[in-house]
Amino acid sequence: MNVKDPALAEANRSATERLNRNCFCITLDRAALRSALDHEAGDTGFYDAFDNSRPHLFSNVPVFLSKSVIEEMRGIVDAIEAATKLPAYRDAVLSWAPEIAQQDFGPAGALMGYDFHLGEDGPKLIEVNTNAGGAFLNALLAKAQAACCAEVEQGLIGTRRDDFEIRVVAMFGDEWRRQRGAGLPRRIAIIDDQPEEQYLYPEFVLAKQLLRKHGIDAVIGEASELQYEDGRVRLDGYGIDLVYNRLVDFALDRPEHARLRAAYRDGAVVVTPNPHNHALFAAKRNLTLLSDPAALETIGLSLEMRLRLAGIPRTVLVTPDNADALWRSRKDLFFKPLSGHGSKAVYRGDKVTKGVWTEIARGGFVAQAFAAPGQRMIEIDGAPAPRKMDVRLYTYDGRTLLAAARLYQGQTTNFRTPGGGFAPVLAI
Repeated sequence: MNVKDPALAEANRSATERLNRNCFCITLDRAALRSALDHEAGDTGFYDAFDNSRPHLFSNVPVFLSKSVIEEMRGIVDAIEAATKLPAYRDAVLSWAPEIAQQDFGPAGALMGYDFHLGEDGPKLIEVNTNAGGAFLNALLAKAQAACCAEVEQGLIGTRRDDFEIRVVAMFGDEWRRQRGAGLPRRIAIIDDQPEEQYLYPEFVLAKQLLRKHGIDAVIGEASELQYEDGRVRLDGYGIDLVYNRLVDFALDRPEHARLRAAYRDGAVVVTPNPHNHALFAAKRNLTLLSDPAALETIGLSLEMRLRLAGIPRTVLVTPDNADALWRSRKDLFFKPLSGHGSKAVYRGDKVTKGVWTEIARGGFVAQAFAAPGQRMIEIDGAPAPRKMDVRLYTYDGRTLLAAARLYQGQTTNFRTPGGGFAPVLAI
């Protein structure tokens, strides 16, 4: 299908809107999902162990997107990737990055996440993440869907491929070679703070087992328990060659991360994603540059790429000079902390109190033009119910590995909404 044909693209957009509004079919085969997760984790009680405490992790329904919309999202990713290759862009974003982010050791950043809201005027990129969670879970979720109609059957074709696993293993090998030149890592550590307490800990287990299946030893570890002596990083006495970094301490500033920080700075271990990756792609202040057409022209980005980046809502740094104006226009804005992650300390402007505004006005925030999330209708207790949705593209080196959606209620994405959670994206 030629998604560049305007008539076809519009027809498919209309079809996906109809399906997202009217298709209440439960496509998730939970028995198949349980079997797949238990098998991949090598534990017959794996699914039940986390499903009891995470009942809203997976939605029962898919999200339908037209292929033209997915191509628009990929176009925005391509444009950001193109910008990061420009010396003037790199100079600009590294000027406000921490010192540890200045050196480039080579890795491109494993499993990037580009988050989009889908409105009537096309997809809007609201955030970029270097520690995007959920990919391993979503890869299995997509395969545990049953067709309820011809449209779903068509959309499921792309989810049944097994290339996600192959590409993820290749990704870690590529990250290793970008820094070391040749070969493969012998042991990868999946690192976070208190990993077993993390909401998405189940996917750490899936990542570990996937790597082991392909001949790469992998362990899950607590960041504070890493050791660094004699130029070698160890965990529980075993040498670690590559760290798959799931920490939200993007500059490795916290005292408990001091040994990882030292090893990273010395180049003693490959870390992905790392502080340099975050500085180039995911620092929220970067959106002030990426959403400014005049600034993008000045740094040398082509007209074609600048037009694609119109899909990023205008974002500005909050300063004492513009604080009064931003307060007056706050109802059309979202305020996000420069050092935040996920949805922490994110405020929708029309809900900001005077007390919160005092904190925001001090600085350390960006103001982003409000981009409404898309909507997926579901059925709860026999009655139609709306759920907000966003879509995440998981990528590596600019190439899409997987697309997935999140359904939710409230101001920001969460996994506490009945009928909500991760949902597969079906391209129509």
